[in-house]
Amino acid sequence: MSLIAEVIRKHEAELTSDWIKEMASSTRRSDLLKETELKSQTTQFVRALGAATESGSTEDIAGTNFSAVREILTETSRSRAAMGFTPSETATFVFSFKRPFVSRLQKEAKDPQSLWSETWKFNELLDKLGLYTMEVFQKSREELISRQQQDMLELSTPVVRLWEGVLALPLIGTLDSARTQVVMESLLKKIVETNSQVAIIDITGVPTVDTLVAQHLIKTVTAARLMGADCIISGIRPQIAQTIVHLGVNLSDITTKSSMADAFLVALQRGGYSFVKKTELA
Repeated sequence: MSLIAEVIRKHEAELTSDWIKEMASSTRRSDLLKETELKSQTTQFVRALGAATESGSTEDIAGTNFSAVREILTETSRSRAAMGFTPSETATFVFSFKRPFVSRLQKEAKDPQSLWSETWKFNELLDKLGLYTMEVFQKSREELISRQQQDMLELSTPVVRLWEGVLALPLIGTLDSARTQVVMESLLKKIVETNSQVAIIDITGVPTVDTLVAQHLIKTVTAARLMGADCIISGIRPQIAQTIVHLGVNLSDITTKSSMADAFLVALQRGGYSFVKKTELA
């Protein structure tokens, strides 16, 4: 058994306790992580690290002997990324184990040469595990941000059923390629679910309309038509109308209206509905 594994096995409980105290003096986040959870993580890590270093091989953390250690660090990194820990706080979970271990190693090493050699070996091992932890943390944060952005896109493009056979899609903000894809998917899905014949795309909240935005709108209208629904674009303000004409974008085969109310009236008329004021009936 290697000296690193021997120290861990002999002082497992003390190492865990000292490690928790070490984190308490640096980056202990009691507001995000309960003490019982932290104790469970540290205990599992110390135990797995002891088993991984029994053979004396500490150079390759990608080996099968370190699979349990990697699994623990992966789960720890992902959970901390989701809870809101910073990168440095997550890295400190690994690096803060150096001081408690080396202090125990000093008492167990038989000579200065052995102490220096094992300390160097252990520091290199913890550095590699710390870098692995940060890689998993960064990847988890990127995945989390990507999911949040996707959720925000879906929330910012709600498809509303205004009437039987009539849908409305109010757009607010910039319309780029990624958002256009979400808009198209949401609209087509709703058309199928409700069997609607008319969809109103309202661009009142779109600040500017350039050639790219116009192309995105045309693609959405074309996709809706392929699903059997006609589209009306509302919210065409004077400045937007001038811009579209200036850009030479052809919207002649698409019904456009200045307001959602006007577009809704046209949609109802296409559905065969007509409305009469009560005063006219009297």
